Amino acid sequence: MPDTRPSGPCLWTLLPSGAPSPCDRYKHACCSSEGHVYVLGGRGSGCLRDLWRYSVVRHEWTQLNCSGEAAPEELEEHSMVAYEGALYVFGGMLDSASTRSKSALWVFDMVKQKWIPSPGKSAALQRRTPSNRKGHSAVVLASAMLLYGGLVDMRGSSAEFWRLDFDTMVWSLLSDGQQNSSGPGPRHSHSAVLHQDSMYLYGGLKGLQEQRDFWRWSSVSHGWSSLTTRSGPVRLVGHTAVAYKDRMLLFGGGLSQNSPNNCLWSFNFSTHTWGQMASLPGSSPPDKIHHCCTGLGPSYRSETGGPWPGCGQRTRVLTRPFKNRCFPAPLSFLGSQGAIELQTFSLDQSHGGRTTASEQEPTNRDTERNRSGLTFENKALKKTWSCTEDQLSEEREEEEQEEDISHQHLPDLLLVLGGRPCTLHGPLSVWQMTLSDS
Repeated sequence: MPDTRPSGPCLWTLLPSGAPSPCDRYKHACCSSEGHVYVLGGRGSGCLRDLWRYSVVRHEWTQLNCSGEAAPEELEEHSMVAYEGALYVFGGMLDSASTRSKSALWVFDMVKQKWIPSPGKSAALQRRTPSNRKGHSAVVLASAMLLYGGLVDMRGSSAEFWRLDFDTMVWSLLSDGQQNSSGPGPRHSHSAVLHQDSMYLYGGLKGLQEQRDFWRWSSVSHGWSSLTTRSGPVRLVGHTAVAYKDRMLLFGGGLSQNSPNNCLWSFNFSTHTWGQMASLPGSSPPDKIHHCCTGLGPSYRSETGGPWPGCGQRTRVLTRPFKNRCFPAPLSFLGSQGAIELQTFSLDQSHGGRTTASEQEPTNRDTERNRSGLTFENKALKKTWSCTEDQLSEEREEEEQEEDISHQHLPDLLLVLGGRPCTLHGPLSVWQMTLSDS
């Protein structure tokens, strides 16, 4: 049964910042995965090119690699979503002659902590791909990313609606917004969330005009419907929205970057009603626009729906490696506890069949060391007998194992990161909101 109870008052807390930490910024992108929050790019005193990971359990920031040919350059008003152990970043490039020929999609492997090449515009499977844009929205539905709108260089706001299949990395245009005028139309700086099999889109800029319209797109009917209510937020741009239980929480934004507000609204998907949420006495949320917002805890887990209509069983890609692994390794490590040797049995005519493992004993240790087989890595024993350059260190894996256990018991938290007004040369502001159900 859906939860239709009204929410109680909110408690807002400014989290302390330690060192190191990212600088304050706006028009950046963030998303959460397994209890970590990732922040990429944005604007401070200039356009930024950095990637950070925040541990909610440890209250610590870690700067991750954001260099190399596969990494993005400086980005602003881009999107970032998490899926199956990877971050997918789109758009936000500064327009120039050199960026027009570049793909606006980047992929970061969260397990290996490195950027990996993604199919570009010249890929054989790419019949058509979305161009670079800013201020668009992106959500994950089943094994695909849905991308709507955005500001496309001098052409203005776009009404294009794209789908990226994560399994094949192939783009498809769901709608260009020209033949069907029943949808939201061209816009950017709006918000979008996913609930069950539908995407909900609110506000944004349509050309130069701020909007307060509310739309629902169904993945079943592949059609748009307008949601009209008597109350609700005013015209907004640069706001954020997240799905929480059977509701959508919408925070901040304003008519312009010089007029941010601190209103927190709740839309009930079951009753189709809006309600403004109050704060506890002495607990005041910040005025923010072009900020980022992400939810952690069981109530903020996104319901990404089932398989995409017409698709078969989806393939898991870039999954977190299983802790117990078998991989080729020299048998010089067989003296360690837990190693398993895979031997090859050969025919022996004198025995009329295969010999046993005990009959193939090496004549000396040097012979044994020169053999090849499988080394077994048992994380329960916290020992590693072989490694590659792509594997995480034992210390890092042990820390992440401890955090994974803690993340399973995280309370419901809404984090608001950065946004205007921001502090130049200061650390990124992180506000935490918790609420009670009455």
